[in-house]
Amino acid sequence: MQSSVFEYVRLLLFDQQYFWITASLVVLGDAILTQLIMRFVPYTEIDWETYMVHIDLYLKGERNYVNITGPTGPLVYPAGHVHIHRLLHLITDAGRNVVQAQQIYGALYVLSIALVCAIYRRARVPNWTLLLLPLSKRLHSIFVLRLFNDCWSLIFVQAAILAFQSAWDDVGILLFSLALSVKMSAILYLPGLLVILFKRHGLFATIRHMLVLACTQTLLARSFLIANAKSYVRNAFDLSRVFLYKWTVNWRFVDERTFLSPAWAKGLLLGHVTVLVSFGLFQWCRGDGGVARVLQRGLRRPGRPAGLAPVDPDYVATVLTTSNLIGIIFARSLHYQFYSWYAQQLPLLTQRTRFPFIVQMALMGAIEYAWNVYPSTPLSSGLLLAANLVMLLGIWFGYPEGKIQVSPKQLSQK
Repeated sequence: MQSSVFEYVRLLLFDQQYFWITASLVVLGDAILTQLIMRFVPYTEIDWETYMVHIDLYLKGERNYVNITGPTGPLVYPAGHVHIHRLLHLITDAGRNVVQAQQIYGALYVLSIALVCAIYRRARVPNWTLLLLPLSKRLHSIFVLRLFNDCWSLIFVQAAILAFQSAWDDVGILLFSLALSVKMSAILYLPGLLVILFKRHGLFATIRHMLVLACTQTLLARSFLIANAKSYVRNAFDLSRVFLYKWTVNWRFVDERTFLSPAWAKGLLLGHVTVLVSFGLFQWCRGDGGVARVLQRGLRRPGRPAGLAPVDPDYVATVLTTSNLIGIIFARSLHYQFYSWYAQQLPLLTQRTRFPFIVQMALMGAIEYAWNVYPSTPLSSGLLLAANLVMLLGIWFGYPEGKIQVSPKQLSQK
């Protein structure tokens, strides 16, 4: 009897045939945990009231972004954010029914866990990895105790990754566009996505997908663009935005004057571009014979796939989450809610290194610790940066194209 129990536990943890049983248990357990958190941990108001004030002004007919402002600042999110929170405004009695809003975000959190399980299944991540997903104190807080809009962008991004893993790229680009319409941070995935689309479809199809992305953004923002296009673009997609030093999680060890300086921002941008280009040149096209051959094929035959190696689900998940991680490392400022951008990706990312299990767990523990230190300190910021950089270096020398190897036979068949 005892041996059969141990055998069943082993199957749940390691046998891919039992993946969805393990996933179901994790999702159910986390759903119960989330309800307990909402029941016993007090809600903290940060931006929810401001979201609702913005919608009040929108419902009164205001469409100029310059004039839409609230207790914690102006409207600085794209049109998708407005449409979602208009619906939430209706459901929650103009935001006054916070308990109902928490239940909605609780369901959203459980959906995010289910989507991550689906992504991990297609990337052939070991079953036991799912046990790590419910462990983040900060992530639960972001969803059900703070009600940040990052949660909606995350859901659309996760659904888009799953669609791209399934080669449903037309669906994926629409979902990705919805994520971008909620929060500009989704743009961090774009470099990796361009590599995937170019390898999978070629130049013409990649351009078509980018046009769909642009058109979707335009349609969602139509009323704002008609009212004042310049105001909308400047507020919703302001790449030069300067954040307050007191809220930074990642650069506390830098003095405020340096943090706010244009030179610092330009240096981070240069570092971001340099690392992205390095991964593009030396890592993300290794299975295709190098980036030169991919570009040559893509430009010579723009209507056909530019890659030779299969763009499989593991490759898609690894490249997209690595692209996102690079952007996070070089972000000008990270606020506490931004942890949701990659918290559920950490188990996958650490497993794309060659580090021993204990080092992988230590990296995730250090990152979780740093995001839970409030206010941030030079030590917590330094630890966060170090852990993120070590993880990225581990991916560089580990499995930057995913763990699923491409055989010579597969390449010859291409």
